[in-house]
Amino acid sequence: MMEHLAQILLLLAVTIAVIVTFQRLKIPTSLGYLLVGVILGPYTFGPTVRVPEFDALAEFGVVFLLFTIGLNYSLPQLQALRGQVLGQGTGQVVFTTIFGGIIMWLAGLPVAVAFVFGAVFAQSSTTVIGSLLAEQGEDNTRHGRLGLAMSVFQDVTAVPFLVIIPVLGASVAASALALTLGWALAKAVFAFALVFFAGRWLLGPLLHLVSQRQSLEIFTLAVLLVALLSAWTTNSLGLSLAFGGFLAGMMLGESEFRHQIESSIRPFRDVLLGLFFIGIGMRFDPMAIPPIWQWTVACALLIIVSKIVLVTVIVHRSTKDPRLAFRTGLMLSVGGEFGLALIAIALDSSTINLEQGQILITSVLLAMVGGAVLIRFNRTLAGWLFRAPQQENAAEAELPEGANTLVVIGGYGRVGHTIAVLLASHGVPFVAFDPDPQRVLQGRTDGHRVYYGSISDPELLATIHIERASLVVLTVDDVDKALPAISYLRQMCPQVPVIARARDLLASTRLQEAGAVHSYPETIEASLRLGAMALQILEISTTEIEQTLQGVRDWGYRPVLEEPE
Repeated sequence: MMEHLAQILLLLAVTIAVIVTFQRLKIPTSLGYLLVGVILGPYTFGPTVRVPEFDALAEFGVVFLLFTIGLNYSLPQLQALRGQVLGQGTGQVVFTTIFGGIIMWLAGLPVAVAFVFGAVFAQSSTTVIGSLLAEQGEDNTRHGRLGLAMSVFQDVTAVPFLVIIPVLGASVAASALALTLGWALAKAVFAFALVFFAGRWLLGPLLHLVSQRQSLEIFTLAVLLVALLSAWTTNSLGLSLAFGGFLAGMMLGESEFRHQIESSIRPFRDVLLGLFFIGIGMRFDPMAIPPIWQWTVACALLIIVSKIVLVTVIVHRSTKDPRLAFRTGLMLSVGGEFGLALIAIALDSSTINLEQGQILITSVLLAMVGGAVLIRFNRTLAGWLFRAPQQENAAEAELPEGANTLVVIGGYGRVGHTIAVLLASHGVPFVAFDPDPQRVLQGRTDGHRVYYGSISDPELLATIHIERASLVVLTVDDVDKALPAISYLRQMCPQVPVIARARDLLASTRLQEAGAVHSYPETIEASLRLGAMALQILEISTTEIEQTLQGVRDWGYRPVLEEPE
């Protein structure tokens, strides 16, 4: 490995430089990783990175990507989405695949190759859509939420492609293809059943046992073991590694550990997925484009136009809102990174050749850029074609204010449970996190949304999109655990107010200096409430009592902290 150290250092240096530049320009980092692959690939001038283990590591990026998608789509969630998003998302993938496949078949490609082209055309980039919507403040609009939901659901409905495409590359006669494909689907069903029962009987108890150690290191290792073991199982059955990752995530998605699992796996997923995109970029040959540029441009236009038309028609049939349908179509017109994953699988299984792979890679990249431009100007384009009613514009402006009214409670002990009960009694939605699995179990028994995880973990806070919360309540009794959470919140989302529990005045002062809006010391507050009750019994007016208590608080509790003479 030492002989490749210089190349690894070069890879890291170029990647950091490109990604920092792309982040400053607010360009999706997936495109930056692709550019790194092109720069360091064998088809461009300059240094070339050749590390034998690179492709194997990059393949695990897709495994963890599908694992994360599976976490967000457990069986109960899939059942809950069987209505609008399920129908629209599935319809978009199926019709785009069929339409694109037929066009490419009529253009002279074999049926198997045309199918791959159609499957790749059907994918949209959740990363590009989500980042652009958030940047434009449209992530809580109707078209933004619907477009993003359909994009994420594409990844779920495209999972069968992971089974079908490698089979199409097998050297079997046409008469035996149906039998081979049926056998592959049967193995997929067996793998699903195997992972399902293992998840019910083994994975849950395993994570409960591990979480009792309250060690993030051991928990992360257990998650890696589960994801990779599932991938190895499906691979042993002749299926893809990524399919196993998806199944494992789906089984764990309904557990109380879902958020902590996602935050634990996120660093590995992001790095390995970056390597995957770099690997795709290394397959891109700019010199191969001139002879096939007509094909690449035609395919890119087919990706964009077909999805705009099909999605607009599908959404309009259910919503009867042409403006919403068109803007949703523009959201999904962008090419997708999952399409790049399907290209890599098709190339590795020899379903398509290198020239066809070059056409697909280039057309998807063009569609990612072109689709991003359409998303950027979706309001303007829709305004040219459809008249926007005044009430619709007002509704779009108001949605972000109240769309995500949610309280996040850090800690579900005595104080956290009390706050949860008070919020629930007033119908205020909340979610709570606690690193003690017994408290998590008790909270879920109470009927509350309580998950395993530490509120002081920045990865967890980023995973749950803490910036969307309307309030954060820290009830942990350890100030050293609360301070990192407050520091992260003040830095990343200063608009979210934080109130914190404190045992004494020193802890309260430290928490407020860190950025907490309120932090009342328990010991002093208990004395004040006891004194207030005494005054109330002595028939002092409630208003006068509250004024007295607030005066003590405003003076930093100094009147009650002074030593008696």
